[in-house]
Amino acid sequence: MRISEFTEKKDTFLDHLKIERNMSHNTVRAYAADLKQFIEFWNEIERTEQQALPLQQTIERFFVHLYYKKIDKSSIARKMSCFKSFEKFIKTFGKDLSLKLTRPRVDKKLPVYLSVDEIFHLLDTVQDSDLPGRHPKRDKAILELLYATGIRCSELIGIHIRDINIEDKVIRIYGKGRKERIALFGEKAKARIIEYLSEERPHTTNRDEHLFVSYRNTPLTTRSVQRIFEMFRKFLKVDRHITPHKIRHSFATHLLNQGVDLRVVQELLGHKTLASTERYTHVTSAQLAEMCDTIHPIHDMTKKVPAE
Repeated sequence: MRISEFTEKKDTFLDHLKIERNMSHNTVRAYAADLKQFIEFWNEIERTEQQALPLQQTIERFFVHLYYKKIDKSSIARKMSCFKSFEKFIKTFGKDLSLKLTRPRVDKKLPVYLSVDEIFHLLDTVQDSDLPGRHPKRDKAILELLYATGIRCSELIGIHIRDINIEDKVIRIYGKGRKERIALFGEKAKARIIEYLSEERPHTTNRDEHLFVSYRNTPLTTRSVQRIFEMFRKFLKVDRHITPHKIRHSFATHLLNQGVDLRVVQELLGHKTLASTERYTHVTSAQLAEMCDTIHPIHDMTKKVPAE
């Protein structure tokens, strides 16, 4: 397969991911960037070596190149997933790439989250009048809703007015792969949303419009929400980086700390497998271990053993 044919099949492959496999916009965008990077590498190889290499050999050299550049393991693993998906797709055209790629072992990082006190400081202590943005009620409603539901940032900005039933406190969410689920929220989030709709959001009768909009009345982007959280960061007593995903981590960790069943948390988060949710149990286990090391008498070497 030549570069021109690969490029043509790449565009068809990306359309296949979007339309037929319903992959998320972020995944498709990442795969597009991965394939673009590979094509640039392929062009450079042919330019410098002045010979056409088989596609399989070029792909293998591409990954050796990434390893030598010390690219993050998780990025390499994602690129391999991209090529594995492309390999399956290309088989429908009667072409077998016969790739022999071994995914690197990715170290699982424990989720970073905010404490309950930090969350409630932002929600209750920080007043609307303290916020410097144009839409403090919208920004507070976003923070409240993310913590109340644990939904992803991409899911939040995708909420249309028709998707939310404020009275029953439920939202229809479309997650990864356009998989549908129901998110629940409480009275505080309900009050915040009503306040935002009545006082800040431009009035509309069109239920197909997005729930959260910018000052131009256009849908928010993920970057817009990230900027909102950069603003909230300034109100923490300890300077910590806050992202929408850390609020999601906080939601899951706090529920598990309160004894909520793991499978319930899995359903609320929209995780496909229980393994994705289980990493939050490591956080709570680590907390228990630290507490044991701190409190248990056997670990306190400063205490003297009473004489008999």
